[in-house]
Amino acid sequence: MNVSRRWLEAFLRRPLEANDLARRLTMLGAAVDAIEPLHPGLEQVVIGLVESVRQHPNADRLSLCVVNAGSGQTHNVVCGAPNVTAGKKYPFAPVGTTLPGGLKLEKRKIRGETSEGMLCSAKELGLGADHEGILELDTDAAPGTPLLEAIPLADDRLVLDISPNRPDLLGHKGIARELAHSYAIPFRLPTIPGAPADSIATPRREAGLRAEVDGVATGTEDPAGCPRFLGAVVRGVKIASSPRWLADRLTAVGVRPINNVVDATNYVMFELNQPMHAYDLADLKGPEVVARRAWSGEKLVTLDGVERGLTTDMTVIADATSAIGVAGVMGAAHVEVKDSTTDVFLECAYFDPRRVRRTRRTLNLSTEASHRFERGIDRWGGPDALRRCIEIIQATAGGTVSGEPVDVWPEASNPPRLFLRTERVKQVLGVDLSVADIEKYLVAIGCTVLNKPQDHRLAVDVPGWRPDLATEIDLVEEVARLHGYDNFPTELRPFRVGSFEEDPVELAVAGVRRGLLGWGLYESQSLSFGTKEDDFSVPLMNPLSAEDAFLRRSLTPGLSRSLQANWSRHVRDVRLFEIGTVFRLKGPGERPHEERRVAGIVSGARSPAHWTAGGAAPDYDQWDLKSLFEAAVALAVPGGRVQVDTDGWVAVAPEGGRVGRAGPLGIEVPPWAASPFGFEVTIDPSIRLTGKFEPLPVVQSAGRDVALLLPPGISSAQVIEVLRNSAGTLLESAAVFDEYKNPAAGSGRSVAFHLVFRAADRTLRDAEVDAAVSRAVTALETELGAKLRTA
Repeated sequence: MNVSRRWLEAFLRRPLEANDLARRLTMLGAAVDAIEPLHPGLEQVVIGLVESVRQHPNADRLSLCVVNAGSGQTHNVVCGAPNVTAGKKYPFAPVGTTLPGGLKLEKRKIRGETSEGMLCSAKELGLGADHEGILELDTDAAPGTPLLEAIPLADDRLVLDISPNRPDLLGHKGIARELAHSYAIPFRLPTIPGAPADSIATPRREAGLRAEVDGVATGTEDPAGCPRFLGAVVRGVKIASSPRWLADRLTAVGVRPINNVVDATNYVMFELNQPMHAYDLADLKGPEVVARRAWSGEKLVTLDGVERGLTTDMTVIADATSAIGVAGVMGAAHVEVKDSTTDVFLECAYFDPRRVRRTRRTLNLSTEASHRFERGIDRWGGPDALRRCIEIIQATAGGTVSGEPVDVWPEASNPPRLFLRTERVKQVLGVDLSVADIEKYLVAIGCTVLNKPQDHRLAVDVPGWRPDLATEIDLVEEVARLHGYDNFPTELRPFRVGSFEEDPVELAVAGVRRGLLGWGLYESQSLSFGTKEDDFSVPLMNPLSAEDAFLRRSLTPGLSRSLQANWSRHVRDVRLFEIGTVFRLKGPGERPHEERRVAGIVSGARSPAHWTAGGAAPDYDQWDLKSLFEAAVALAVPGGRVQVDTDGWVAVAPEGGRVGRAGPLGIEVPPWAASPFGFEVTIDPSIRLTGKFEPLPVVQSAGRDVALLLPPGISSAQVIEVLRNSAGTLLESAAVFDEYKNPAAGSGRSVAFHLVFRAADRTLRDAEVDAAVSRAVTALETELGAKLRTA
């Protein structure tokens, strides 16, 4: 969307600075991609008053002009234009000026007469294509006044990146509304020079499908594609070039002026975001202008001179015999406004966005109008736009409104009403905004707000130009945007923990990610597309390219491309990993199988260079890969193991089955690079057991050593289990520290255990520890037949 700074100044009634505008609009959500100064190079051009004109003595087609440029002395100028007249003012470029085309003026002789500057045409100033005559200025500015001060030519074009959900910002009024809130000032429509004093009547509402305006039958026969259709007839217009103020505003946004009537419709489109169309009434059959479905096999030559075939699912504008325009896209060439036009029919309608989008795609015809209609214009703003267009036409082309304009709207409706809870605003944004502030923000964007204190909520009537405001959370987002994202605190505020548990696979992925980052690898992300790897690759119905026609079967090819991209930039040391989804084709009609994997790739030095190393670090080798692979398997497949394979290593799940492999990669290596190694493992999505937190002890422990004579077949694990059950909660740990076997004593053996006792809140006394040991020894004798060794 191209925006004129001067046009916005006319809305806000104050001077604006381009860089400040860009900053404010970006913070409001309309990013400014570029600022393009218009008409640069005119800073040295001034207003020149021609005091006298006489014939050049040595050339029939040249004249000698005496120009007053306000410097106190006059300048002699040789001029070849026939329209220079004494006593009038023209743009004057003195010696030393560099014009927009790159021409630098110097004092020079032309046919024997010295010329001290140039009287400029519109083309020489970059203001138009007219180069036959000097640009005559109608201004009260004194000679010597800079041209950019006398005439509002200096402007900046802001190129805005408007998201599809904000069609209101495709018009200068919508942008001015946003800036009015930012500057805390009011805004209003610019005045139209020469506009008639009498106000234009509001179009007459018609609830049926048909109506008549000054003998022209109009309406909609396709309410689904065109729910609302407005029309007006203006007779007695005089087609001519648009006045400079109108032409300049259209030129500032990149639109070529055509004539005063067509330019009026384009002006309304860029000002109010309402595309309109004007038809030569003399060329309309019937006369009739209706919206209907296209007939089977119907064709139309559009304004660009191309014949286009229409389909029955398209909405068209038609007269009594044929289509005269593709609804919401482009009009027909045979009914366009031309120099001989005296009466025009103005069409102002609302078209279904989805229908316009499908039509535009089918015809491969994108226009400024379709760009707006397919995003959704203001369904309720048509009457204001029609009156505005009539006002501009009467101011620039004359004419009178014949008959009463009509508004055919079979199923009238009102903009939606939403309810906003103030507590919801506080909960989502984390700041406590007053009801007055919330109401102020919503009113600034055109909402009507009714406070309902008994319900602790606001009733908000959404304006028609904001179709993106459909739910309560949309209003919350608007409050946040208008409050200013940079005005929210940066510290973490209290919040309520969610009641839903994390997906086990996401917890597993997070653990794998933390572990590999700890090993010094960098995470990479790549598209899930690639070439066919085997017969199980999943084909795409609408691929981006032939090279990306299948869903990937593994992650390693994408990492290999990243490695080669690093090599292309002479980056030798590469440590990357990626966690992503891979796909495998299943049976006919079945959805592809998906699984999460982690893959890594390393090449070059195994550690960064450091001055203490005494030289370059060695490169990664297969044993480094094995260590990294074992770490990845431990993270991705708890209980898995790594074993040797023919050309590397494989990962085996606890229940069996290969779940990963690692080894050297078969990639062509530049002479200066090192061999690459890689691994890939399927992530086990089962729930991981989390460790239990135990605080560090703050009191001293008490230890006892116990030597036991164990009967044959009694294991140490059985002894420890009895100890834990019998010694009570004071027993902290029990571990074997010695074993003695005497062959002469048969199969029996003596095993010594170290017992640690501790209480969390006090230091234990010997009597407490001895009592616990005594209970444990008694239990061992009773349950296992173990005896305390005394010697």
